[in-house]
Amino acid sequence: MTSPTDLLPRALDLLAAHPVVDGHNDLPWALRQHVRYDLDRLDIAGDQTGRLHTDLPRLRAGGVGAQFWSVYVRSDFAGDEAVSATLEQIDAVDQLLTRYPADLARALTAEDMEIARGEGRIASLMGAEGGHSINNSLATLRALYALGVRYMTLTHNDNIAWADSATDEPRVGGLSPFGREVVREMNRLGMLVDLSHVAATTMRDALEATVAPVIFSHSSARAVCDHPRNVPDDVLAQLPANGGVAMATFVPKFILPAAVDWTRAADENMRAHGLHPLETTPEAMKIHEAFEAANPRPAATAATVADHLDHMREVAGIDHIGIGGDFDGTAFTPSGLDDVAGYPNLVAELLHRGWSDADLAKLTWQNAVRVLRAAEDVARDLQSVRGPSNATIDGLDGLDEEG
Repeated sequence: MTSPTDLLPRALDLLAAHPVVDGHNDLPWALRQHVRYDLDRLDIAGDQTGRLHTDLPRLRAGGVGAQFWSVYVRSDFAGDEAVSATLEQIDAVDQLLTRYPADLARALTAEDMEIARGEGRIASLMGAEGGHSINNSLATLRALYALGVRYMTLTHNDNIAWADSATDEPRVGGLSPFGREVVREMNRLGMLVDLSHVAATTMRDALEATVAPVIFSHSSARAVCDHPRNVPDDVLAQLPANGGVAMATFVPKFILPAAVDWTRAADENMRAHGLHPLETTPEAMKIHEAFEAANPRPAATAATVADHLDHMREVAGIDHIGIGGDFDGTAFTPSGLDDVAGYPNLVAELLHRGWSDADLAKLTWQNAVRVLRAAEDVARDLQSVRGPSNATIDGLDGLDEEG
């Protein structure tokens, strides 16, 4: 009987023609944590296994053709500190593009993605992870777009003044009036509205407010793993009408029910050692590894991710799903998807389940390119009828600027 391993050569051939567009990779933050962006000390031109999930040789081995690099900053950064740190993250991506021009190509549009693929380079886009990065300022949102940011996740793990997070107590009940204005301005710019991390109420409000397709840059199916970071079926079912794409993540605590409680305990152990649960520095990983040795971790696999993709395909349709691994943003990864070289294992698993080459081409490349192109088309139309919004959170929500 054929196994997924037997299908790896076919998976590699498919990825050569239709490479992966990955919706979310936290390499910039990992570089900040490890070496404060000193690329001489952490050169991704060589194999960085054991230090990072991501380097150029493994991106090539994994069949990655385009990457949304997250310019994430932690949600306990606030105000101007969050804006400055986001700018430093953008600068880190710029440094990568300057240092590795033979491998990485700056991409601002869907056409740029196609050109990079034709050149054999990895199209590099940016996504800001959390509305705290704009400090309640539409002008700052526009500045991020001008610097190359092509999506913004409306929240990270904590609420912001104008949007509720999936992992915080409800505050505004979804999006505030200013939050809806943020969505409208993102539509006008051509910046994708990313609904990973947000509360289900925020997802529904954003889908109501947007006139452009949305994305979930790294979220899986809540019906398969009941975690608030995942997407409920009623929201997945709205994607065909919206045109958006939900990109399945690989983070074990979001995809494997048995890993949810284990990860909660691991996070508490990190806090007990005075470290942020999301840290992946060598010091942090030693603490994680000691905890795992004493408390064996429930193991997710490529098949676990495939279970989510099967369900997401059933509910949203093949045109509305993608991949967003969250590499270098998580301490733990599934077996077979240990790093960015692992995508062929997922493709082979899906081939084993009967997915066609045409289905997989949509999953890996075509859907993500289409959604960015559609956002560009909407922006072109909107810009012909209205200019930049100068609305303020004070004016729309009745809050002071610190909100």
